[in-house]
Amino acid sequence: MWIAASLATALLLIERLAYIFVWRHPEHFRKFCARGLVLGQHDPVDALRTLFVVFKFIQIGVFIGWFMHFGESFPPLPTASWPVILAGIFLFVFGQALNLSVFWRLGKVGVFYGNRLGHRVPWVEGFPFSIVPHPQYLGTLISIWGLFLIMRHPHPDWVVLPLISTVLYLAAMRLESSVTDS
Repeated sequence: MWIAASLATALLLIERLAYIFVWRHPEHFRKFCARGLVLGQHDPVDALRTLFVVFKFIQIGVFIGWFMHFGESFPPLPTASWPVILAGIFLFVFGQALNLSVFWRLGKVGVFYGNRLGHRVPWVEGFPFSIVPHPQYLGTLISIWGLFLIMRHPHPDWVVLPLISTVLYLAAMRLESSVTDS
């Protein structure tokens, strides 16, 4: 399990490091984009949105790989009892609702670090920011926990990737919060 966890961590870390880099060094990211060095994108917000899609494919691939490696069936099927599946569905849907509400409130420019990349983005204090700090990251984590609850509970590996994801997201929240807007 340690090899699988290490490989998963390395792949999931790519996304977190990229976002931390863009947040902490937006001027470098803008220069890379101006030269078309980020997936051929010249607009930094569009480049980050494209990277977001790439990172989601990596994340989903890691999760499917985990389910296939540790699962007993192909295709991977839920292993939890019905009450646990229902709890996992609730967590997943609630987490996705938080995520979607961030996109709805901030729009593309706000979500993809427009404030760091030279755009004026108004500060939003209403829902979902009024109920939790970092609602997008929290929503993602809640969704991951719900998904793994459904797919791998009660097996001992069910907590491994959610814990790894939690550590990576908490570190990213901390590192992004330590830099003020420019």
